[in-house]
Amino acid sequence: MHAEANILTISTIDQMQQESARLLDAGKTIAFVPTMGWLHEGHLALMREGRKHGDTLIVSIFVNPTQFGPTEDFQDYPRDLDRDVTLAKSVGVDVIFAPEAKAMYDKAYQTHVDLEMLPRHLCGPSRPGHFRGVATVVTKLFNIVRPQVAFFGEKDYQQLVIIRRMVRDLNLDIRVIGVPTVRESDGLAMSSRNTYLSEEERRSARSLFQSLQQAQDSLAEGITVAGELIHGASEFIGSKPHVQIDYIAICDPETLEDVDRVEGPTLMALAVRVGKTRLIDNAILKPMED
Repeated sequence: MHAEANILTISTIDQMQQESARLLDAGKTIAFVPTMGWLHEGHLALMREGRKHGDTLIVSIFVNPTQFGPTEDFQDYPRDLDRDVTLAKSVGVDVIFAPEAKAMYDKAYQTHVDLEMLPRHLCGPSRPGHFRGVATVVTKLFNIVRPQVAFFGEKDYQQLVIIRRMVRDLNLDIRVIGVPTVRESDGLAMSSRNTYLSEEERRSARSLFQSLQQAQDSLAEGITVAGELIHGASEFIGSKPHVQIDYIAICDPETLEDVDRVEGPTLMALAVRVGKTRLIDNAILKPMED
């Protein structure tokens, strides 16, 4: 544990629990942003929002092995703690919790948090076990950090819905706040995985956000049938080089169940592999009011 220019970096669970206990005993409100590091403007937006809601802002940096599948990019996932500390400091983070994987999951570890329905949709089928890993690590982090309020990006919309459901189901006394997606100047949703894209792949990746905009435009023209909107997005994205569509879905924003027609605020979500990089994006479609 060490302090550097008013930012405290903690690497052990015991020390983090002691610091949280000290803060709570002093009557402080803890705002918490869990991340996997390699921070970008999207993460910093979460932290700026967190700064508004708590006396103490704690950020975790932990590349969680249990949410990666066997063929996914756990080993290659970008990591640079010094860089992350500098960025976190720039937005007023008070504490960084950066534990080791062997401390979070010892050799005998066998407890998991598993939701029944929400992970069956969207990214769940192509990433089996992913949301079990997410729900488990977030529960552990909540128990270690003990925040009153926590922040998650709307870019990972399914994750946000799952965390909210988990908090309700397990009666955790934590307010979960979603923060709007932050985008690059070309519309691409900010992601640590964007660094994997070549220049040509990056051009193709723009089609994700463009297809969401086109769907909203189609709604404005009176097209409300989900199948037609999905077909339009599929044709548009599929015309770009280096892309392979995982899914395009139009669904209820709370249950994530598919809908046939957009009759109120409705989630359009998609996942597309561009080259070797799997990207996700989403938007809430809103039909024109009469």
